[in-house]
Amino acid sequence: MKTHINLLLALFIAFTGYSQTQVEGVTLPNTMKIGEHQTVLNGAGVREKLWIDLYVGALYLTEKKSSAKEILDSNEPMAVRLQIVSKLVSSSKMIEAVEDGFKKSTNNNVAPLRKQIDQFIGFFEEEIVKGDIFDITYQPERGVVAYKNGEQRGVIQGKAFKRALFGIWLDKKPADDDLKEGMLGK
Repeated sequence: MKTHINLLLALFIAFTGYSQTQVEGVTLPNTMKIGEHQTVLNGAGVREKLWIDLYVGALYLTEKKSSAKEILDSNEPMAVRLQIVSKLVSSSKMIEAVEDGFKKSTNNNVAPLRKQIDQFIGFFEEEIVKGDIFDITYQPERGVVAYKNGEQRGVIQGKAFKRALFGIWLDKKPADDDLKEGMLGK
């Protein structure tokens, strides 16, 4: 009987070890449900600035891909999870970084998306603390649906907006080159 319990315990530990991934002390699920869609962890990494870890970022797709262009151009469910790992990340600094990211991902042509960008930036106005989790999802039937700590913050429609948003991490001028590589599973 004791042997059976030990075997079951070993199987449980082995199974749970495969259902999560550790990145810089943050535990990420290997799968994520986005609306009605099941996605898998494509890759993850750390956003750093001046040698300080700011957040762990993870990309979830319906199937693993390594081409940023293919991901950005697709109309498939996807998500970026940001887990804040530094007390230095504040609402104002996150808003500033997101604004800068949109400028880079649109080649400084934010005017056509200004209304959606302002709405998205509003999702970060509430205080941000270490441990907060932002899930930025794209659900083709709904648009970009953003969550903070599991609570829906809002929905923004438009494939052009989705491309610019995910371009913050995956375009030619990403927020962090190493994070982009990590998200692409490289």
